[in-house]
Amino acid sequence: MKLSFHGAARTVTGSMHLVEVNGSRLLLDCGLFQGKRKESIVRNRTFPFDVTKIDAVVLSHAHIDHSGNLPNLVKQGFNGPIYATHATAELTDLMVRDSGHIQEKQAESTSYHNAKRGEPPVDPLYTQEDAEKVKPLLRSYDYAQPFEPAKGVIANFYDAGHILGSASISLNMEEKNQKRHLWFSGDIGRRNMPILRDPVLPQEADILLMESTYGDKAHNDPEQAYLEMRSVILRTLKRNGKVIIPSFAVGRTQELVYNLHRMSEDGDLPHVPIFVDSPLAVNASRVFRTHPECYDSAMNKMVQSGHPALDFKYLRYVETLEESKALNSRTDPMIIISASGMAETGRVVYHIRWAIENKNNTIMIVSWQSPETMGRKLADREKTIKIFGDTYRCRAEIATVGGLSAHAGQDLLVEYAAGVKKTAKNIFLVHGEEKGALPLMEKFKENRIRHAHYPAPHTSVEL
Repeated sequence: MKLSFHGAARTVTGSMHLVEVNGSRLLLDCGLFQGKRKESIVRNRTFPFDVTKIDAVVLSHAHIDHSGNLPNLVKQGFNGPIYATHATAELTDLMVRDSGHIQEKQAESTSYHNAKRGEPPVDPLYTQEDAEKVKPLLRSYDYAQPFEPAKGVIANFYDAGHILGSASISLNMEEKNQKRHLWFSGDIGRRNMPILRDPVLPQEADILLMESTYGDKAHNDPEQAYLEMRSVILRTLKRNGKVIIPSFAVGRTQELVYNLHRMSEDGDLPHVPIFVDSPLAVNASRVFRTHPECYDSAMNKMVQSGHPALDFKYLRYVETLEESKALNSRTDPMIIISASGMAETGRVVYHIRWAIENKNNTIMIVSWQSPETMGRKLADREKTIKIFGDTYRCRAEIATVGGLSAHAGQDLLVEYAAGVKKTAKNIFLVHGEEKGALPLMEKFKENRIRHAHYPAPHTSVEL
């Protein structure tokens, strides 16, 4: 038995880990790496293993940094099953098809600008047609419903509380009379967040493979984050500005809508239009409505009482490009939630371009931002931002509301690992930069959690 760390090792994006057991090769996640453009292109196009020898993929959740390179995997020869929870399977199909559209548009735009410079055109990483070939391979299961992805391996999904359908993956493996229990956290959610249940902590694992994104700090209480978000919105609307929120279409958008609904119900929100401007977010919200098995008790009560938690007065879901473009010519105060969450692609880039030089407006950052992305540059308060090759002065207010993160903070991460400190022979920290992982390892030592490692990319360990 062997475990190799091929993605999200010493970085946050591009989750991809290879388990070899009984001659089979299981890939845990197959995500897109997001960062510097040139580096991202190379890393996403080139797999560090023979794709045709992968027997199955087990998917923790649908976020693009965990599922987004599946079309490329299939394009290069993979044709095995892709295991996921029911909600994850539906969302993954939406996510990768949307990503295929974005890949095509980015290649088209790059080729157009290259032609003006006398440079050759580029091909997309994959197309919508490539992405559509993922859906027939998806095999979905309930939480805690055992399945056998490979000989001698019994797998289960447990609720990770991160986004709809997100799961930690438990693999009970046996090879040559040797037994191992590997628990892959996926992305660990938080307690007491809207819509979803709390994450399930690991149980009696020998090997714990876990995220460390926010291993350096605890988050604000969700209620404090809500109040901070409310404050940012109200002061912007008071000065007749627009609030532009780059948001992941799956998970964060629905949480933001839920919070805005709460503001409206409490009478705190002025009567201004609210737009969710992302076809993917619109479709994802429809999927949210069909999976009550993922809801927490408060959300279930709301739905059962006939209260549409993701729909309310003044909220509009924008689907057409014409509607989206029209928003940028309006000068009235409004709230626009739009993908992508790191402001690298999608309609939100255009909204930022039209809003960034107006001091009345606010760009509100509500999630972790990968290095070198426009979202990170905004969060770092850079004075000028390049958008489509042009330079814009950042006059709008930049507000960061960190407590809305769907990732566990340091305190819960320590508690997560402590659940198996008596059984775990090794704990491997992934999905985190050094600034998150190294302080978390120190916290582990303080709590007598031993055998923690921070593996380098493309390294392997015998289990």
